[in-house]
Amino acid sequence: MLTAFARAFQTPDLRKKLLFTLGIMVLFRIGAHVPVPGVSYENVQACMDEAKGAQGLFGLVNMFSGGALLQITIFALGIMPYITASIILQLLVVVIPRLEALKKEGQAGQAKITQYTRYLTVALAILQATGLVATARSGSLFQNCSVASQIIPDQSIFATIVMVITMTAGTCLIMWLGELITDKGIGNGMSILMFVSIAAGFPGALWAIKKQGKLADGWIEFGAVILCGLAMVALVVFVEQAQRRIPVQYAKRMVGRRSYGGTSTYIPLKVNQAGVIPVIFASSLLYIPALIVQFSKSQSGWAQWINAHFVKGDHPIYIATYFLLIVFFAFFYVAISFNPEEVADNMKKYGGFIPGIRAGRPTAEYLSYVLNRITWPGSLYLGLIALVPTVALILFNANQNFPFGGTSILIIVGVGLETVKQIESQLQQRHYEGFLR
Repeated sequence: MLTAFARAFQTPDLRKKLLFTLGIMVLFRIGAHVPVPGVSYENVQACMDEAKGAQGLFGLVNMFSGGALLQITIFALGIMPYITASIILQLLVVVIPRLEALKKEGQAGQAKITQYTRYLTVALAILQATGLVATARSGSLFQNCSVASQIIPDQSIFATIVMVITMTAGTCLIMWLGELITDKGIGNGMSILMFVSIAAGFPGALWAIKKQGKLADGWIEFGAVILCGLAMVALVVFVEQAQRRIPVQYAKRMVGRRSYGGTSTYIPLKVNQAGVIPVIFASSLLYIPALIVQFSKSQSGWAQWINAHFVKGDHPIYIATYFLLIVFFAFFYVAISFNPEEVADNMKKYGGFIPGIRAGRPTAEYLSYVLNRITWPGSLYLGLIALVPTVALILFNANQNFPFGGTSILIIVGVGLETVKQIESQLQQRHYEGFLR
């Protein structure tokens, strides 16, 4: 990986792309520290100091915003509205025939779907910004903070509208920065901004573990966490690169005097076909009961049961529910994102077949069989990786967003691998030696 970056800096045009991307990343981090107009910066910092890293129910969104959510900055919503909009559009493509037809139109249809994603992102940003402002005004953003209700001193309608518009504009600016990286940088703009948001919290989280440690002034716990992180990175890289290659043979056809086909290729089915989506779905779903209790402020039996079992995250019922939800959403997302019948029809249309399997329905059944077999280990792997923060919560007394936790490590390693592949492909295009030397 380091060799690819070193070679890229030696190539003038790639060096410009890398420096441009780094500049956008710096600008993105600066915006994550600019407070929204109308927010008391002193009271926010006081509540952050009292919280001491315990981010509560908003920890997942705060992680995706690079810590900007709880500080109520112009980039407080981060990249989360765009991620949510993208996931919703992916689900709607399967349900709505019009979107499915657009997806099959190629680049023009994909551009239209991207436009719909932007519109939905703006709508979600307005909704989430309104919810964040209302939560901050009520004092629920920071529980057990003495000045939580004084974070927004001016609670007039005009001040609220200004804050919502500012945070929505910040989300639109993040979308534009991501597209700039995709067009003029090294590509994968949104993924790189997500990478930056999550990686920004690593140093502080690691140092907090060192300060809370008791063995050798915390250095033993710090070293153990680093070794655990390296082992997890190696495991994630190994599984993310693992795939089941199904061989495909294309029959040779004669059109006039030319011969077409007769080639051999394969269909790569990844072990973790769903990526990090099941973890995000399961985490978001488990936040809903605690959010209902927090906003209802009920003291009844069901509210106390949810507070006891679904808030801190170290209860066996929470762990079992979280694990089962991840496994369920892994199969659910794979089922809607990969259609074996469509793949089999396309293969049959172009004269392709799997050796030993008849074309058409038998091919679709075989692909479905293989996909179910490899999704089981992929879903179990996702569940085990996602439970690492819970183990850290028990062993190191860390917060729920442990730096080498499931969601963060999966996204960072996945984006890192994809970025390195893109850089290597661009290097190969510029240093292609050809067939004749």
